[in-house]
Amino acid sequence: MRKVCWYGDDFTGSTDVLEALAPQMPAVLFLRVPSAALFARFAGYEAIGLAGESRSQSPEWMDAHLPAAFEWLRGLGAALCHYKVCSTFDSSPEVGSIGRAMEIGRRVFGGSSVPVVVGAPPLGRYTYFGNLFAQSAGVVYRIDRHPVVMRHPVTPMLEADLRVHLAAQTALHIGLLDALHVGDAALYRELLASHEAVLIDVMNEESLAAVGALLWDAERRPFVVGSSGVEYALGAHWRIAASRPAAPPAADRMVVLSGSCSEVTARQIAWAGRNGYALLKLDVRGEMANGAALEALRRGQSVVMYTSGGVEDRLEGLTPAARQEIGERCGRLLRQVVDASGVRRVIIAGGDTASHAGRQLGIDALTFLAHVAPGAPLCKAWAEQDASRELEVVFKGGQCGGDDFFEQVRSLR
Repeated sequence: MRKVCWYGDDFTGSTDVLEALAPQMPAVLFLRVPSAALFARFAGYEAIGLAGESRSQSPEWMDAHLPAAFEWLRGLGAALCHYKVCSTFDSSPEVGSIGRAMEIGRRVFGGSSVPVVVGAPPLGRYTYFGNLFAQSAGVVYRIDRHPVVMRHPVTPMLEADLRVHLAAQTALHIGLLDALHVGDAALYRELLASHEAVLIDVMNEESLAAVGALLWDAERRPFVVGSSGVEYALGAHWRIAASRPAAPPAADRMVVLSGSCSEVTARQIAWAGRNGYALLKLDVRGEMANGAALEALRRGQSVVMYTSGGVEDRLEGLTPAARQEIGERCGRLLRQVVDASGVRRVIIAGGDTASHAGRQLGIDALTFLAHVAPGAPLCKAWAEQDASRELEVVFKGGQCGGDDFFEQVRSLR
């Protein structure tokens, strides 16, 4: 029996789960519902994911698209289905509503209470009495004081109490299993019986196994919402001997496409520019040509194509449809550069960008290749129509990685 299936609300979050599961069991992430022939290539895989884009979409979009995706996942017969959200939980009633996704999931999976697990200590994310904390540059901040997330251009996090945050998105009654009672299975069962959802605190590595035991053993629910803390908790409970495949060799050249306006990504772009990468800022409101990128690649340089140099350089006043259109145009440009240059290692930075641009690369599925930084693994891309095509991809969230992250991906050092 399959153990886990998941729907990622963006591509970066989807590969975050792939990284957490892959060392423990065969896992594959599909970028769309696969054909029977493509699915058959991964027969026997214990973990199946579906990458989505609901994080950047409206509740109406979710009503139109999530039921079919959840029904497909439910049909896989996994013991547990996970709606994967970002560990910073950034969302709003209008964009990326986690509350609306919870409501849809409850209907599709039978209306039972929904466990919610957001803390993920391996990623520097912690929940304590229902409040979310996140690490940045070695310092842990309450999420509404986080120097980057509180300034997110679309869904800034201005409330740390996740139950209060969710109350703006859903009328579901949400209980809390707090940090003092994480190991209390009897109390957890009581909370499930009396609430439509239950937020479970995760404060440290030691609590992961206890949370995993609750998710897997104590009144298991078929539908769970949360970060990759869900998979880290399950892994800690299962205690499966983890093994990672040998990393592939370094790439001679690489292409980065960044639509992130995170200051973390801005530092990575600046580091790359100081260390021999060609930096090409894209005019997203004008024509985006591939000539400069191809010329730099011919010279042997790696290339960073980017739309923003940080939060002060972000594009203002864009509708969700406009952001999607820009992401797709950037993705088509990246596809042109990859096809014309022969480059086989690619990074797409930014959650929304990864989802919209990633679909333009002509790939249908991903499997884990190598760990680089928590939450941003290197993956092997699979294309149903071109089985001989070789492409390695990192979908990187805005907060992931150190200043030299791009070079880490290129060299795998």
